[in-house]
Amino acid sequence: MKTVSLPRHALYEEVAELLRQRIFRRELEPGSWIDELKIAEEFGISRTPLREALKVLAAEGLVTMKLRRGAYVTEMSEKDLRDVYHLLSLLESDAAGAVAATASAAQLEELQDLHAELEAAAGERERFFSMNERFHMRLLEIADNRWRSQMVADLRKVMKLNRHNSLLKQGRIEDALSEHRAILAAMVARDAQKTVETMQAHFAQGLQAAA
Repeated sequence: MKTVSLPRHALYEEVAELLRQRIFRRELEPGSWIDELKIAEEFGISRTPLREALKVLAAEGLVTMKLRRGAYVTEMSEKDLRDVYHLLSLLESDAAGAVAATASAAQLEELQDLHAELEAAAGERERFFSMNERFHMRLLEIADNRWRSQMVADLRKVMKLNRHNSLLKQGRIEDALSEHRAILAAMVARDAQKTVETMQAHFAQGLQAAA
């Protein structure tokens, strides 16, 4: 078997990222058992850094450790999905309201530029996902609460376990873009309450599409 070449610096972090991307690409399916021996052999590493990597992914919610059974890719139940969207809605609507109230004109223009790139990516699903995440995470950076940003980043990793299903629904990308336009319009108008409401509506529609 051909082994994957890995840098030796922070080995478990490198392994965690490789496994994370396999999970996001569905090469490791939700609910599937993670064969530690096979992966350790493929990566040319011992099981120690692999287990450290699995602990990282378990802390992020992407992997579930089962006693005497090993590690499994986390499966999202309907309740899990509702809970994640609920928290994201609370955290990101709060951030969006803060941005509407306090962002500079240059920062609002930057968000509008990111949205324009998102519009341009509408026909490319993976690029659309990437640009959408950039928009939301930049909004959080502008809101300037690192604890909130970290919580959202972790929740968004878990959301990716279900992400691909949501945009397969007819018209969801177009609807998401329309919702983003409404969020930006409220921000540019400096209407914090309207911005909060439009962001909450965005997540409510996202949950409906993902369920």
